[in-house]
Amino acid sequence: MDIGKRIKNLRLSKNLTQEELGERTDLTKGYISQLERDLSSPSIETLFDILEVLGCTPKEFFDEEEQEQKVVYDASEHTFFEDEEKGYQVKWLVPESNEKEIEPVYLTLSGHGAFKQFEPSLSETFAYVLEGQVTIKLGKKKYIAKKGEAIYFHASDEHQICNEEDEPATLILVATDSYL
Repeated sequence: MDIGKRIKNLRLSKNLTQEELGERTDLTKGYISQLERDLSSPSIETLFDILEVLGCTPKEFFDEEEQEQKVVYDASEHTFFEDEEKGYQVKWLVPESNEKEIEPVYLTLSGHGAFKQFEPSLSETFAYVLEGQVTIKLGKKKYIAKKGEAIYFHASDEHQICNEEDEPATLILVATDSYL
């Protein structure tokens, strides 16, 4: 077991520097560095103190299955929502993506359909148009994206993606800060 690597991964997932972890555990930055590079081994008490600060139980830390990240998601794991009135279907490609930093979805807009309107936020949005054409309303401005074109914007203003055409449009949409 690579204890140092696991400590480092946990620390990074909590957005802590070595110095911050050291301060919270009464250890030095240098000692944390040595632990993470497996140059030193912590006592059980020290390890448990570190895990407590990192919000991880010893069972979770040492459980091999618990540590393995999910990488591939098949179609049976996708979740789906349809709003017939507004004319859109959204498929979440990664089931727990609302708990992650980015949220990828497959979005289908029927002819003259529109995805919900969003308030300004700190999030960023990327999309790739697979079929048809979409209109991006960002504040008072409108942008058009056609099949094969990419969309990227900061969500610092009210925004909405809609289809002003008769034919359906599909796109892959990825947003940060899971606001979909």
